[in-house]
Amino acid sequence: MNFGDLNEIGFSSSMDEDSDFIPLLSSEDEDNMRNEKIPEILPILPLKNTVLFPGVVIPITVGRDKSIQLIKDYNKGDKTIGVVAQRSDATEEPTGDDLYNVGSVAQIIKMLRMPDGNTTIIIQGKKRFKIDEYIQTEPYHKAKVSAFEEIRPPKSDKEFEAIISNLKEISTQIIKISPNIPSDASFAINNIDSPAFLVNFISSNMNAKSEDKQKMLEVANLKERSLLVLEYLNKEFQMLELRNQIQNKTKMDLDKQQREYFLNQQIKTIQEELGGNNFEQEIAGYEEKAKTKKWSNDVKEVFEKQISKLQRMNPNAAEYGIQTNYVELLLELPWDEQTKDNFNLNNAQTILNEDHFGLEKVKDRIIEHLAVLKLKGNLKSPIICLYGPPGVGKTSLGKSIAKALNRKYVRMSLGGLKDESEIRGHRKTYIGAMPGRILQNLKKVQSSNPVFILDEIDKVGSDYHGDPSSALLEVLDPEQNSAFYDNFLELEYDLSKVMFIATCNNLSNIQPALRDRMEIIEVNGYTVEEKLEIAKRHLVPKQIEESGLKKSQFKISDKILEFLIDTYTAESGVRNLEKKISKIARNTAVHIAKNIALPKITEENVIKILGPSHIKDKYQGNDIAGVVTGLAWTQVGGDILYIETSLSKSKAGKLTLTGNLGEVMKESATLALEYLKAHPQLINADAETFENNNIHIHVPEGATPKDGPSAGIAMLTSLASAFTKRKVKKALAMTGEITLRGKVLPVGGIKEKILAAKRAGIKEIILCADNKKDIDDIKPEYLKGLTFNYVTQMEDVLKIALLKEKVKDI
Repeated sequence: MNFGDLNEIGFSSSMDEDSDFIPLLSSEDEDNMRNEKIPEILPILPLKNTVLFPGVVIPITVGRDKSIQLIKDYNKGDKTIGVVAQRSDATEEPTGDDLYNVGSVAQIIKMLRMPDGNTTIIIQGKKRFKIDEYIQTEPYHKAKVSAFEEIRPPKSDKEFEAIISNLKEISTQIIKISPNIPSDASFAINNIDSPAFLVNFISSNMNAKSEDKQKMLEVANLKERSLLVLEYLNKEFQMLELRNQIQNKTKMDLDKQQREYFLNQQIKTIQEELGGNNFEQEIAGYEEKAKTKKWSNDVKEVFEKQISKLQRMNPNAAEYGIQTNYVELLLELPWDEQTKDNFNLNNAQTILNEDHFGLEKVKDRIIEHLAVLKLKGNLKSPIICLYGPPGVGKTSLGKSIAKALNRKYVRMSLGGLKDESEIRGHRKTYIGAMPGRILQNLKKVQSSNPVFILDEIDKVGSDYHGDPSSALLEVLDPEQNSAFYDNFLELEYDLSKVMFIATCNNLSNIQPALRDRMEIIEVNGYTVEEKLEIAKRHLVPKQIEESGLKKSQFKISDKILEFLIDTYTAESGVRNLEKKISKIARNTAVHIAKNIALPKITEENVIKILGPSHIKDKYQGNDIAGVVTGLAWTQVGGDILYIETSLSKSKAGKLTLTGNLGEVMKESATLALEYLKAHPQLINADAETFENNNIHIHVPEGATPKDGPSAGIAMLTSLASAFTKRKVKKALAMTGEITLRGKVLPVGGIKEKILAAKRAGIKEIILCADNKKDIDDIKPEYLKGLTFNYVTQMEDVLKIALLKEKVKDI
């Protein structure tokens, strides 16, 4: 119960000889109040968190503009208003639907202006009424109302008398044991003669929610209402007794430590009454969850041992948190929880074709891999490593494999990883110890056989924390990963059911032992035709959706897509192409949002949107001797480079190399020069030609490091052109390694180099004869407009590349 100030609830609080506790409502007042007629129309004052009962006097602070206006208007007249409780205290501007239908007629006794500017009124409840309909909402609510008659039991009802007696008794007991209620309140209870007012008085002041008090108000039968109030009082009395019992159990002399102990004991006692403390409930929950786990007897034995250890630990100890984390890890790891594989290879082929255009060899290899899994039934086969330039779809291929197999998909980026503990986890003795990211991801995905993408495996680093790539040796070895050991788990975990797929851009950065454990599948770059199809099938629809456009609002022709590919992108993948399409789509979205007419997507408009192109890999002509176009492979795909050679008269015969060249590339230049010196007849020269000239070989874009043997024949041709002043064949590019014996050796990255040549406008290419097999792997339609010359000897290169026509040197 919450009596507050007795003056506010209708009682005198003085206890001198001249005054007793006199109820504000006498029997005569109650009879008069019952006989009063309720007006047909009443202004309605909504109350928050308060219910007014007949006969009870309460103070109300009025803050809402409508309520203040209502009080001002009716305080001048007969001061009779209707008071109704709100259904929700959160409602600031209640409508009729936000108010209960039953309320109390109230008489404004006094209106006070408070120092803080608020208005406080003291009102007394009269009779209950029921709202029939609202007839006004502004400036405040008015409603047609009808009387809500109370049904009173006959005076001879002994049971009702017993209920009233119990109400007085239990109210008095609550007042005695509650430290927050003044003892004077018991005099008030005992001085109330009217049973109806007693019930209303207790209902108004008891600790109950507003909705519960409203229920009491809406019970028409006084006897039933009395029983309801008695039920609530009994609950309150039991809660007070329980609290006092807890306080008595923990009562002691309090210093700082004893105070903490006292508070903990209180919580513990409460929790015991509720069925156990939090820690015991937590452990019981762990044990219940363990019953559903599909784990081996060894793991089960470890779990039981650890849960027993947890039960004996002090919850306030620092080790308790680590122990809890360990037990939770045991429970949350998917020990033998697998998704059912779908080895329908036709379905897998369809999904791969839908998600990725081109990449036929890669798709075939993946289908072969899935076929072996279907027949063999386990994953004791090489780990796949998808190797290729950025933006060709390596990571998304992994997603498609997961979708085809109906397995869960999880991706872990290894870029910049330098700490071995990220793979193997930390030992439990360390503060903040955690399992490795392999187990964390399996815990997150809740499956022991997902498709697990190890992204950017070539970007793994190492420092004093260890070498993560060495830790991956165990993960990616099918013969070892069935017993993977994590330092935090301290148990062997079976990773053999996980399908690991690694991705990388550069194989040379991967540790040899790790590379040996994986089957490398090269994902080559796309031709212009493939990029066009990818753009139409995937990139444009994706950008239409992401930009909030409709298909009819964004129409981009094949010609414009080819223009974007040729003019604004120089890449093996399609990542930059997607960015350019996205930029054009956003520009279209701006026009639509501003209600501006949509411009047609033409080359002129594309240039306005994207700005001028900065692509530089275009063939620059053959007007100067000593300039040869070579083909190079980079981490982002193929590229063309220019080898420039100039001669200057000097007796030193010095060779100078510039352009940020690596050691291998410098050796290729030296080889080419020494070969020409050994075979001067190839260029109709003699020994004096080499002795009387300083030779300077330069490869432009000096800020970019360049290395590798594939520029060998380009170096040779550049030197020969410079010495002979003969013109190099127009629109010609070449790639191949050279030897002192005059042989031309094959090189790698042929597809990327061919794509770069096509982008640059090259028409003819010189390759080693052994590279013909690489050309045969490329679809013929992608090679239209290119002529290939296959050579085995260095002199053949010069016969093809050099024209008889002479030009000025560089």
